[in-house]
Amino acid sequence: MLNTADIELDLSGLTCPLPLLKTKQSLNKMASGQVIRVIATDPGSERDFQVFAEQSGNRLLEFAKEDSTFVYWIQKN
Repeated sequence: MLNTADIELDLSGLTCPLPLLKTKQSLNKMASGQVIRVIATDPGSERDFQVFAEQSGNRLLEFAKEDSTFVYWIQKN
């Protein structure tokens, strides 16, 4: 599991499409190569973040699921 991220975003409690929108906003402010760690509780985020990474060109470096919490490490392209 990755331990370092440039930005951490806790979006627990938010439902679709807010976790993805807030992540996009943060990525837009980041430099290429930086990593954001996103914590979400919306089960739909698992599919949303995978599709977003594929379509946006950003890299989904790692994904972890613990109980009802989803954690994503995304590297900006």
